[in-house]
Amino acid sequence: MSAEAVGRHMPAVVTLDDLTAMMAADPHGHRYETSPEGVLSVMPPPGYEHAVATTRLTAWLVVAGWPAERITQAVGLRILGPGDEAGGRIPDLVVWSKPQGGGVWLPTGDVLLVVEIVSPGSEATDTVTKRHEYAMAGVPQYWTVDRDPDQTVTMHRLAGDRYLVHATMPFGWVLDTAPGDHLDV
Repeated sequence: MSAEAVGRHMPAVVTLDDLTAMMAADPHGHRYETSPEGVLSVMPPPGYEHAVATTRLTAWLVVAGWPAERITQAVGLRILGPGDEAGGRIPDLVVWSKPQGGGVWLPTGDVLLVVEIVSPGSEATDTVTKRHEYAMAGVPQYWTVDRDPDQTVTMHRLAGDRYLVHATMPFGWVLDTAPGDHLDV
């Protein structure tokens, strides 16, 4: 799909290559994702508070000694569905067990943690849809940061094929602990 086709001639099935082309052609920096079932989502670029929360988590990990090359922001993950379908999600933060090679849509095999900063309008996608998709992809831990007054962090751990809530605490409390208190490495 060419950049000129974005928004004018959408294909019946949007591939990860199509998403990459759409993001490259978008002058406004929107994020394009698709579920393994083919549901397309278009999100505006993150706002200031959203970006600050992601930066603070990244700094927390780096200051604690986590290697910077194992922490990424806004990198695409290939999410496989029950059949041969592949979707693509772009988490706000990913913590890896080892550095990754290049690419736009990376496999989830080396992912230790995915974090989504919940934005207005993305509540259902972040807390239900993505939670299910990341669990089915085998991501061991999934955190959501709600933008309530305390910026509540809900930490989920994989149990079988679904997540169980491990802890819920204010964002500031998380930053006052060590990453090793929460991450299984």
